[in-house]
Amino acid sequence: MTTALDATDMAILRILATDATKSAAEIGRAVGIGQPAAWRRIRKLTDSGVLGQKRIVIDNAAVGFGVTVFLGIRLAAKGRTSLEDFERAVTAIPEVQTVQHVLGQFDYRLRVIARDISDFERILRRRIMTLPGIGQVEANVMLSEERRPGPLAAL
Repeated sequence: MTTALDATDMAILRILATDATKSAAEIGRAVGIGQPAAWRRIRKLTDSGVLGQKRIVIDNAAVGFGVTVFLGIRLAAKGRTSLEDFERAVTAIPEVQTVQHVLGQFDYRLRVIARDISDFERILRRRIMTLPGIGQVEANVMLSEERRPGPLAAL
């Protein structure tokens, strides 16, 4: 079900996508409405499911995790049980930041953070390669990342 959004809702979404810490008063001023009206709109967007949970972006390198690796995982056997077992096990690994079930060459794409390459090798050998159903694994080390505002900026 799609929620009908007007120009003010879209402006609010653009602001929150850039900085979710903005207050309703700041958002209201930016879009030309009062703080109570901004708060009601944000509440409506949240209640309708347009807005999910708010997150803070942590600089991984600043807290000691200087390596990010994207893994492509192909399971050896595919079936409902193997998918569920793999997902349950992989989500228990704290260094695995995202788990994406994908269509294509691999069954899953993982974003893994590590302190350094030696730490990543330990995570790969001791945690990831021992997961249920693991078949083929391909690793791509992230060299740099450019954060983009996403499609809302174009609207």
